[in-house]
Amino acid sequence: MLGVDSSTQSTKVEVRRVEDGTLVASGSAPHPATAPPVSEQHPEDWWAALAAACATLPADVRGAVGAVAVAAQQHGLVALDRAGAVLRPAKLWNDTTSAPDAADLVARLGPEEWARRAGSVPVASFTITKLAWMARAEPACFDRLATMLLPHDWLTHRLTGELVTDRGEASGTGYWSPLEGRWRVDLLGLVADRDWEAGLPRVLQPTEAAGTLRADAAAELGLVPGIPVGPGTGDNRAAALGIRLRPGDLAVSIGTSGTVFAVAPDPVVDPTGLVAGFADATGRYLPLACTLNATLVTDAIARLLGVDHAGLEALWAAAPAGADGVVLVPYLSGERTPNRPEATGHLTGFRADVAREQVARAAYEGVVCGLLDAADALEAVGAPVRAGRLLLTGGGARSAAYRATLATLAGRAVLVPAGDQHVCTGAALQAAAVLAGEPLDTVAARWGDPPAEVTEPDRSADATAVRTAYAAAARTA
Repeated sequence: MLGVDSSTQSTKVEVRRVEDGTLVASGSAPHPATAPPVSEQHPEDWWAALAAACATLPADVRGAVGAVAVAAQQHGLVALDRAGAVLRPAKLWNDTTSAPDAADLVARLGPEEWARRAGSVPVASFTITKLAWMARAEPACFDRLATMLLPHDWLTHRLTGELVTDRGEASGTGYWSPLEGRWRVDLLGLVADRDWEAGLPRVLQPTEAAGTLRADAAAELGLVPGIPVGPGTGDNRAAALGIRLRPGDLAVSIGTSGTVFAVAPDPVVDPTGLVAGFADATGRYLPLACTLNATLVTDAIARLLGVDHAGLEALWAAAPAGADGVVLVPYLSGERTPNRPEATGHLTGFRADVAREQVARAAYEGVVCGLLDAADALEAVGAPVRAGRLLLTGGGARSAAYRATLATLAGRAVLVPAGDQHVCTGAALQAAAVLAGEPLDTVAARWGDPPAEVTEPDRSADATAVRTAYAAAARTA
C-alpha cells in the first residue's frame, strides 16, 4: 500500500504491507518554501514532488503496490477553469490575506449561524474565505473559475481523472455541513451569485474508491496502472488513523503549525469559532483547534540565539520551568487560536540579567501553552479528551524539549507513537481498507497500535504558575 503525505513543506511516501502494516520503503521530496502572510504553491509542484518521492523507492517495491491514497495539507484552494487547468497558484491554509474576507463572512451571518450551518466559524484558513478573497482581489480570474478543489482532491484528480473529495476534507471548506452531510451552496452564495453546484466535487465515503490509477499517472510515478485509489483525506485526519486515535484520546501535533484534535462520536459545534467541528476519515468526527505557530517559533529563536536545534534544547534544559518569569507569546505568523491574524510575537519578563537559557525555555513553553489553551477549548465544547491517552505527533515529537514541556504543563504522560510519518501511515491504512474491502477499524486492529515512547511529567514543576503567567501575557499581547 502506498500512503502519500503532501504537506506544506514536502511530499512524503510510505509503502506498507496490507497484511500487517509493516513498513517496506519510504521516500520524500521538498516543496517550494512559503512566507506567510502570503502563502502559495503551484499544484504542479506537488505533483513533481510526488513523482520525485516515488522515484526514491525501489522499482520492485513500486511494482508491487496494490493501492494508493493521498493525504494532504488542509483547506487550500485549487481553482480550475472549465478545461480543468489550474488558474493560479493555490492559496494555502496558512495564507492569511483572506482575514478581512473571513471577518466579513462571519459578520453577515453571525458566528452561531455559521457554526450551525457549517459546523465551524470561518477563519482565514478556510477555503470559503479564499474564494471570497479571489472574488474581491482577482475578479477576472474568479470569473473563469469552474471547479474548486482542495490539495488532496487535486492530487487524487491527477491520479484518477475524477473530481472527488472525502467528508473530512469537505468539512474544512466552510461550505459543507458535517451535521447534515451535504454541501451548503447557500453559504457559497454569500461569496457570489453563481451556479456553485457544478463546481463541487463528489463526496466519497471512508472506504469508497476514488477511481483507478490512470496509465499516464502510473507511468510518471512508476506504479502499476489500474490499481485502486482511496478517497484520501486531510493530514490531521490521516494522522489520527496513523496513530490509531480513539474516543477519549487527545492528539497534539507539533509541526510548522500546531493542532490538537480528538475523535468524537457526535458532531461538535463551537459558536466561538475556536474549535472546528470537522468530520474525520472514519465516519465519526474530529473536533480540532489549530495554532499557526509551533516549530517555526523554536526555529526562529534558535536562529536568533545562534544555535542549532540541539543547542536550543541544551539551553532549554539549563533553565527552570517558568523560565524565571520570561514569557514568549508566540504569535509570529498571526494566530488562529485565538483568531488574531494580525498579531505578532511578544517576549516579556525581561530583566537586566536575562539569559539565553530563559529565552529558549520560554519559546518551548509558549508554543505548548498555546496548544494546551486549544485543548481546553476542545474540552469546553464537549470533546472527550481526558479519558484516554495524550499522543504527540509531528516533527516536534522528535524533540525531547517539546515532549517534556508538554507532559509537564499538561500534567499527563505523553506517548509518542513510533514512526516519523503518521500521515503517510494513515493514508496507507486507508488504501489497505479500500483494497481489502474492509472497514478502517478492522484494518487498524489487524495492524495493531504502533509502539510508543513515554515521557512522564515533572511533578516538581508548578505547571499552573507557568500557564497563568502565559495567559496574563497573552491577554496583553
